Amino acid sequence: MIIGAGSTVIFHFDIKLADGSAAESTRVHNKPARLQMGDGSLSPAFEAQLMGMAKGDKRSFTLAPEDAYGMPNPDNIYYVDRSKFSADAPAQVGMIVGFAMPDGSELPGLIREVVGDSVTVDFNHPLAGQTLTFNVEIVEVQS
Repeated sequence: MIIGAGSTVIFHFDIKLADGSAAESTRVHNKPARLQMGDGSLSPAFEAQLMGMAKGDKRSFTLAPEDAYGMPNPDNIYYVDRSKFSADAPAQVGMIVGFAMPDGSELPGLIREVVGDSVTVDFNHPLAGQTLTFNVEIVEVQS
């Protein structure tokens, strides 16, 4: 069975940055990703690379930022009062902090800057703005 519109795909992937360093991999914990083609969870450019592949197939491809995780959106940068952080977990540049959303889910934000009582938190995907190389291996295809 080959991947087509609406297929459910189980696959391993490795993501590398433009400098060749590893960014993410499903192989670390041997937990492949699951994708319903066309559900909007991945970009159309990514899905187009998977079309026609079958179980056992491997492919490497590079996507520009706008075809991968998009470009950073300045509207996803927030300024939070330092008092919102506890003494046990003070705001520190480089920390990823989970913020509770109204629906009960958690949104991770990266602390970019701490100046005085202001903490700059970036809610863009950490790989936004990056040209990425994906290595994928199809584990299973379901109709």
